[in-house]
Amino acid sequence: MLFFDFGVMKEWKIGLGVCGGIAAYKAVEVLRLLQKAGCFVQVAMTKEATKFVKPLTFRALTNQYVIVDDYSADNPDPIAHVNFSQNIDLLLIVPATANILAKFANGIADDFLTSTYLASTAPVMVAPAMNTAMWNHPATKRNVQRLREDGVIFIEPVEGELACKTVGTGKLEDVENIVRQVLSFLESRQSVEAVEQDLEGEHLLITVGGTREEIDPVRYISNHSSGKMGFAIARAARRRGAEVTLIVGNVIASPPEGMKVINVVSAEQMYQAVMDELKKATVYIGAAAVADYSPVNRSSSKIKKNSDRLTIELKKTPDILKAVSLKRHDGLVVVGFAAETDNVEEYAKEKLKEKNLDLIVANDISSSESGFGSDKNRGFILGRDGSRVEVPLMSKEEMAEKILDEIVRLRNK
Repeated sequence: MLFFDFGVMKEWKIGLGVCGGIAAYKAVEVLRLLQKAGCFVQVAMTKEATKFVKPLTFRALTNQYVIVDDYSADNPDPIAHVNFSQNIDLLLIVPATANILAKFANGIADDFLTSTYLASTAPVMVAPAMNTAMWNHPATKRNVQRLREDGVIFIEPVEGELACKTVGTGKLEDVENIVRQVLSFLESRQSVEAVEQDLEGEHLLITVGGTREEIDPVRYISNHSSGKMGFAIARAARRRGAEVTLIVGNVIASPPEGMKVINVVSAEQMYQAVMDELKKATVYIGAAAVADYSPVNRSSSKIKKNSDRLTIELKKTPDILKAVSLKRHDGLVVVGFAAETDNVEEYAKEKLKEKNLDLIVANDISSSESGFGSDKNRGFILGRDGSRVEVPLMSKEEMAEKILDEIVRLRNK
């Protein structure tokens, strides 16, 4: 049995969009669980969705008119796509098909649900469900990336046996997990709204992504850092009133708009950029995965495969986090990350002490659901004052809020 306890919550108003896929019947279960959690839910469906589940089912459960076509003669609201979308706290799409993702990403508004998406001023969450090949297709990946950049929150599909009897990623997330993520997001959003601009007056300097250490004009040493965690922190900090400067290495996501961005390639370039910007910062967050070593000598031409082995001499790169702590000015809060594959807590505590940090965010990157490139994270946050905050598996946006909460707590002390 699913049980949610978020204390005193307002009655959240959720617009549930149902698309035409075999998983459409699970939207009924999502609706019922949201209602049990105290949410008011109104449903909109695509015409294709009505071939899988009848609107009457949702109407009976909500006692509300179910909108499929806002031009329908029995539609009580002639501008429903506006009124529906602007009177909700969240627009939730279950299931989200490849077709609806493509339309959302490209601004196509050829039915009620797509028009509602464009007119919505509320956050949007989507729970995709489709064949594995469709989910992995380059076109879908482009659409997903664009929607992420637009601020759409994804409830990732999971691996399992699909309706077509193939096994792979594309199955709708479990209904209980969908509802849990929805309520967790709304609760987190409520907390952010309650604290309002609690980072006003702060200037965050955040390093993001991986660095590249060139071996020759073709090859380089790097890592799998995507930049998603750093960008999530930046977006959350800006919402909470902070000024943000980003020093960005190699990333797969696009930097948020409305903040200063300094692009770098190597660890040395990132070090120099951090030192140049540090005096202006009140909080430094080292979210980048900086290469620990770089080649002693970079070849000016491509190294040829003349033998079965190649030996490259490496040297240590600048320790940016340690340098920031050594050069810290009064009032600067320094936050580091420990991405480990084993002995996570031991290494995190050691790094916290060795580099004289105020906070360290530790996470186990050996797990595929919370490693590099994932949209989720898990771990814990340690403070030099002995504090510890557990971070169960959650979106990187939610984790960003928890990190900022700890910074605010330290500042208030």
